Amino acid sequence: MDVLLTQEQIAERVKVIGAQITEDYKDQSIVLIGVLKGAAIFLSDLARSIKVDNTFDFVAVSSYGRARVSSGAVKLIKDIDNPIEGKHVILVEDILDTGLTLSYLRGLMLQHKPASLKIATCLDKPDRRLVPIEADYACFKIPNRFVIGYGMDYAERYRGVPDIRIFPDNPQGH
Repeated sequence: MDVLLTQEQIAERVKVIGAQITEDYKDQSIVLIGVLKGAAIFLSDLARSIKVDNTFDFVAVSSYGRARVSSGAVKLIKDIDNPIEGKHVILVEDILDTGLTLSYLRGLMLQHKPASLKIATCLDKPDRRLVPIEADYACFKIPNRFVIGYGMDYAERYRGVPDIRIFPDNPQGH
């Protein structure tokens, strides 16, 4: 599988995004809400690069199942554990793709009445967008290719690959 982004490139951009968030929220605390499972590694690296008080929580949704293409139907599997009313919240996602998942989650989080709500994504695939939504913080814009690694998977495999790789269109033995 061809490497799209090396772990060094990823680490450098996460530091830049962390510094930007630190600047935007100086003297405040924030809640990072990671979208399981794909965003877990990105969230942990991002949280360590942010130099203001931050806590995190997680949500889990399903739109892919074991497929390579989203079904388009987003289903909440796990909601946040702690109240976010009046707090500064950043939704942390691995890939902003069609926008369906983040649009759904943004609507859900806004019902909790946070003081502010922003979106951070490791990867942005603008060519795939079906709904008008943009990330406030994005590490990389990428072409419309299926990727694995750095928390992202194919059928629950490859999450631990340290860089981001292009998954073959016709995988042999995967």
